[in-house]
Parts: sequence; C-alpha cells; structure tokens
Amino acid sequence: MNPSVIIFVSLVIFSSAEEQKYTTKYDDLDVDEVIKSDRLVSNYVGCLLEANPCTPDAAELKKNLPDAIANECASCSEAQKIGSDKFCQFLIDNRKEDWEKLEAKYDPTGAYRTNYIAKLEKEKSGQK
Repeated sequence: MNPSVIIFVSLVIFSSAEEQKYTTKYDDLDVDEVIKSDRLVSNYVGCLLEANPCTPDAAELKKNLPDAIANECASCSEAQKIGSDKFCQFLIDNRKEDWEKLEAKYDPTGAYRTNYIAKLEKEKSGQK
C-alpha cells in the first residue's frame, strides 16, 4: 500500500477519534464549589430541565448529557467523568427531587442510578 494512503487513513482515523470527544474547555470547573452552592446547583438543574437559561458550560453539559448517559461517558475526558459522577452522586444523595426530575428526562431506565448503587456496594465491600 502507498505510504501516503496509510498516512491519510491514519489521519482520518485519528481525527475521527478526536472529534468524538467532548470539549475539555470546561474541565477546570470546580464541581466541589458548585455543589456547595444551592444557587449554582439550582441553576444547573434548571438549565438541564429547560426551566431557566443556561450558562455556556451548562449548555455544553445539556448538549452532551444524553449521549454521555447512553454511552457511559465514553466521549468524556477523565475530568468530566469525575465531575459528572460527583455532581450526580450529590444530587442522588442530597437533592432527590431534582435527581428524579433529571432522571425522568435523561435516564428513564435508571441505568445511571443502578450503576451508582452497584459502585457503592463494591466500595462498602472493599472491592474497587
């Protein structure tokens, strides 16, 4: 095979893999600071539920959330996986009503909650 064809195919494959990742523009968002603020949590939840306007980072989350849930965050960066888990776990544990509304809209089968509970059980039993 012609070397230029191999290089072209490699570039196409690499570009396609990169395009499938979500933007990392907001990866430095401090999720711990967000969950300490009822106002910020309410703003994010309101955006996701289309009850109020979205900040640019919340709009990005809203755009990617259905795909992230459907594909177990396969296109997420490591920071996005950690941050989204932390935010979801906070809602499940502390803002049940908000979580139930979000779950009804974005995860009606409850797949995320099931995975979260299984993860908690593993942690309790000392497994990782």
